[in-house]
Amino acid sequence: MRDVVIVGVGQTKYGEHWEKSLRSLVVEAGLRAIEDAGIYSKDIEAIYGGNMSAGSTTFQDHIGPLIADFTGLAINKIPALRIENGSASGAAAFHEGFAAVASGLYDTVLVGGVEKLTDVSMEEVTEVLSGEVDREWELFNGATLASLAALIARRYMLDYNVKREQIALMPVLSHKHGSLNPYAQFKNTLKVEDVLNSTMVADPLTMLDCAPVSDGASAVILTTIENAKKWKKDSIVKVKASSVASDYIALQSRENITRFDSVIEASRKAYKMAKLEPKDISFVEIHDAYSIFGLISLEDLGFFEKGKAGKYLEEGYGNLDSKLPINPSGGLKAKGHPVGATGVGQIVESILQLRKEAEKRQVSDPKNALTLNMGGSGGSAIVHILEVVK
Repeated sequence: MRDVVIVGVGQTKYGEHWEKSLRSLVVEAGLRAIEDAGIYSKDIEAIYGGNMSAGSTTFQDHIGPLIADFTGLAINKIPALRIENGSASGAAAFHEGFAAVASGLYDTVLVGGVEKLTDVSMEEVTEVLSGEVDREWELFNGATLASLAALIARRYMLDYNVKREQIALMPVLSHKHGSLNPYAQFKNTLKVEDVLNSTMVADPLTMLDCAPVSDGASAVILTTIENAKKWKKDSIVKVKASSVASDYIALQSRENITRFDSVIEASRKAYKMAKLEPKDISFVEIHDAYSIFGLISLEDLGFFEKGKAGKYLEEGYGNLDSKLPINPSGGLKAKGHPVGATGVGQIVESILQLRKEAEKRQVSDPKNALTLNMGGSGGSAIVHILEVVK
């Protein structure tokens, strides 16, 4: 395989964009990425766009050509494909773009992700997003994604004697970092008691344990290292690993619901591909759609022993000045979770950190980054490892 590097990034602010359409969000992020790369539209040979729900929320399907059209690339008649993989749609699009450049199929591609969820009611959003779980065996019987996360949390607390307060530390940490991010949906800080006392969603998880409904878009430009050098880029970040794994979509089929086997397998393959270990990672962007997902993911990625993530957060792990900064962007909880854009947004944040352009939330001298984007309740997981090479 050829070396693949990221030479341009762009994103919108995440949040409730009542005044913006799906296409305008795409244009904003895509053009910013092209401008950041310092290239021309003629240099882009293909587009991969992550999106989960546009057909159900904005009634717009055929998203690939839409992205090409409104970013000004349709004139070149290049291939433009929509990638859907639940909440991991953005990372899946990035994986496909990486594979296309690494294989030699294309030299330069645009990878984007977009979601517009606030155009429909909360009831409709819940229905649409619950399409990530097994609709016949779980949703039909009343189990939403939030209730499945709550079921996982209850079992986790029981099996590992974990305090409810330790689970609440995950959104507290994400909001601490999100308060420093100008692109974040929420910039308020939280205390543990705020999380515990907020409105109950699915016992034991409250509203502040759950990522918000968000609109937004993110985009990156992938190319060969030869192109990056030819374009005289000041900072080159290489994709060291791109790994995907799947698991049973329904919790009832899994051997153990307090671990995500898809995360374990995807990270195992990613570490091997990158020739790195968990101890080598400078910072992580993880999938904290629900606080319990964040804690379990940290353990399944190999950073903490099983059942110990909350204890380590209590001791200060995760802060920007700690040994392992966690979600410097604010994560899904504070930065926001525009589902199709989330995985690409994690990459954008990682590039800003590795370029040392993250301003107030900058991690000290990062060498590499790991991102984790999950689909549903862990039915799929996609891990990327990025490294500064210049």
